[in-house]
Amino acid sequence: MLRTYQCIIVIIILLAACAPSTDDKPSQQNEQPFSVMAYYTGDSALIDSFPVEKLTHIIFSFCHLKGNRLSVDNARDTATIHKLVSLKKNQPSLKIILSLGGWGGCEFCSPVFASDSGRREFASSVREIMNYFDTDGIDLDWEYPAIEGYPGHAYTPGDRQNFTTLVRTLRDTVGSAIEINFAAGGFDSFLARSIEWDKVMPMLDKVNLMSYDLVNGYSKMTGHHTPLHITSQQKESADNAIRYLDSIGVPLSKVVIGAAFYAREWDNVPDTNNGLYQRGSFHNFIPYNQFDRWFAVDSGFAFFRDTIAMAPYAYSPMKKRFATFDDPQSISDKTIYALRKGLGGIMFWELTLDKRRAGLVDAIDAAIKSNKQTTTSSAAASSK
Repeated sequence: MLRTYQCIIVIIILLAACAPSTDDKPSQQNEQPFSVMAYYTGDSALIDSFPVEKLTHIIFSFCHLKGNRLSVDNARDTATIHKLVSLKKNQPSLKIILSLGGWGGCEFCSPVFASDSGRREFASSVREIMNYFDTDGIDLDWEYPAIEGYPGHAYTPGDRQNFTTLVRTLRDTVGSAIEINFAAGGFDSFLARSIEWDKVMPMLDKVNLMSYDLVNGYSKMTGHHTPLHITSQQKESADNAIRYLDSIGVPLSKVVIGAAFYAREWDNVPDTNNGLYQRGSFHNFIPYNQFDRWFAVDSGFAFFRDTIAMAPYAYSPMKKRFATFDDPQSISDKTIYALRKGLGGIMFWELTLDKRRAGLVDAIDAAIKSNKQTTTSSAAASSK
């Protein structure tokens, strides 16, 4: 009997030794529900116009650096954050995240995060602001570590390692109760050069994959700016990024796919291949809530769908304009893809661009419900 007890004790000790350390753990360690994450640039009043009950996260956009500290820019933003947090009274599971930076909003990220003192002061300020507002996490939208991002903003090869150290300092400072996420470029050079994925992902909750603007406003060639799949003429896509991250061991359950609630439009595009993969000059950014007016029947635009990329686009031979965007069908396709791939969720830029009724948030919600119904029906059929 004594020998039996001794064996049991040895087994318990071995199991304890093999158990993962609690250090550097993300805030949510159990299997999480599918996330629907909305970046939000509006004010304290506008949020009431949208179906927030269909969201799991609202990401306030943006906070910035003031010196080495995270800073809320003004009284309007303070009021907005308070309003977002108040939504949790009726929806306790809703997470309110504060985002640092954005395109053009991280001018000093590279030099600040290059020093231990800068990282520590930033992390302390994040903890203070989280405690003040009672928010749930931080989203690091640094565009981009180690590669060129916004024109004129500093970047160095050392940003890659400094980003890892930043995340570690944040996790040590805020503990495991706060979500730490970051926005990742969906294009190859970011994926390969900006992040030490193997070191960073164990400390993070989610990576928000910006699988949009893959053909951006600087491009002189048209293409799909937010395609789901690779085509013979365009490699960069959501699935291309997911395949890469999977190949290097990134847990797909932490990856959140991105969708665009806007179109990008090019001008002076020749009437060849309905404007797709042609030369042109970037002309306009069009919110989804303006599509009905911008692409009205009398606008001259004809609509097309690339069944390989699973991406819609439009072209006007009269105006020689080409537009690329997400629509309810492509949003549904992305949502179903994310669910079936076991991804962490879907996010989008950004909520104020949506229609107040029958918008793209509703398309996401309908796809989730449809997939759940299909999965339930299939499970019931297989059990018979």
